[in-house]
Amino acid sequence: MNRFFTVTLSSALLPLLAGIAGARTWSAPESCEIFMTVQAKGCRVSNYYTCTADQKGDQWRADFDQEGLFFRSRINSETEWVESISEGEGAGTVQMLAPNAADPASFSELIATGIDTFEFSLTRNTGFDTTVTGFDRLTGRSVTIDGVVLEETEFEAFEIDADGAQVRRSRGNEYVSREMRLFFSGPGQSDLGDGQWLPIDGSPIDFIFPGEPGFASPRPLYDCDPLMTEAPADPALERLWRARYGD
Repeated sequence: MNRFFTVTLSSALLPLLAGIAGARTWSAPESCEIFMTVQAKGCRVSNYYTCTADQKGDQWRADFDQEGLFFRSRINSETEWVESISEGEGAGTVQMLAPNAADPASFSELIATGIDTFEFSLTRNTGFDTTVTGFDRLTGRSVTIDGVVLEETEFEAFEIDADGAQVRRSRGNEYVSREMRLFFSGPGQSDLGDGQWLPIDGSPIDFIFPGEPGFASPRPLYDCDPLMTEAPADPALERLWRARYGD
């Protein structure tokens, strides 16, 4: 369960992110190690890493666009979204999985039965708490992308705030790796509360491992606008991406 932000940056963040965007490689935090880089559609690249201080099976993902690092998230061995940190607009916003989920997301159940339902709550240090319900289902189809065998899923997810108002809905397809116990984005749609379903596709294109060219890169390669760094980003598209794959 991988889904679920214009980027307006504070003057203090601009030098940092500019440095990241211009760097050839990105370094994970201390006591952490990158194990895979994924170049994806939609001008995004993600570096996956693990940290010795975390629980066994926890994995981190750091997402970059043309302006640099904008989002980091941590999942556990069941692919529950344990923690996420916003690095662009709203930097410092931290989202955590609330305890005692009514129906925890379970990668093991998805693989064993072909479907996994979920209902859990998310808490934020901003005080904005939400509840997410939905399902992931294996379609029975497999694809091979850059030599990596993935199984296709279909999903639906619905997020509401504490008053029951819709925050977002998402639906579409994703991919899972049994070996890596990871979800990867795919083609889908998101409704950010206005009733309009907007398409987005973050499907992986390149899987890059240690020792291969492009490993640990913070620079996306695909679907990038060469003029993007000189022109304001489209607020609707940026918000849609972050709503689907980030905050």
